[in-house]
Amino acid sequence: MRHMPPRPEEQALSEFARWEGRYAVPDYVFGEEPNYFLAASKPLLPTSGKALAVADGEGRNGVWLAQQGLDVLSLDFSPAGQDKARKLATARGAKLSFEIGDVHAWAYPDSTFDVVVEIFTQFSSPAERAVKWAGMKRTLKPGGLLILQGYTPKQLQYGTGGPKQIENLYTREMLLETFGDLKDIRVTEEELEMHEGAGHGGMSAVIGLTGRK
Repeated sequence: MRHMPPRPEEQALSEFARWEGRYAVPDYVFGEEPNYFLAASKPLLPTSGKALAVADGEGRNGVWLAQQGLDVLSLDFSPAGQDKARKLATARGAKLSFEIGDVHAWAYPDSTFDVVVEIFTQFSSPAERAVKWAGMKRTLKPGGLLILQGYTPKQLQYGTGGPKQIENLYTREMLLETFGDLKDIRVTEEELEMHEGAGHGGMSAVIGLTGRK
């Protein structure tokens, strides 16, 4: 008897359940501090303006952006994650907006944000990633800043976080194919020890990109 592959809505449901389960624990899966690459990009940030944190999960990056004086929208599809993000924001005295939404189906409004941040959102399939990245570019204002980081295929050798599907991992060629028309592009490939909660711990192979629309 042949087993039919899961329908897209079934895959989405299982992905939702997986993240709800991960975020249901008391501890912050990826820690409470911002991603190191994002924090290192602080000199590039404007002193005011609107920022979108894509798939912001438990809020560590969105809260940090709000602490830098930005008007932040934290977008994620997990209510459990956003509950923890709100608690973190309260604890840090940070004010930001939250929206429940699927980053692959969200209506990214044209030329709206001064900063768009995507950190380790590698649950996206290649087709979903194309839609998401097109939306992220579209919603940046002219001159707006994109900050992105993810794992490279070499991460599969380390196994210290990230997806197991090689097609979900980022390469320099992939990033430049999509974002190569941005200005002031900088691509940084690193292998380093990461300590960002239990979710990202140990030697890691990562790639980051910054650029302006």
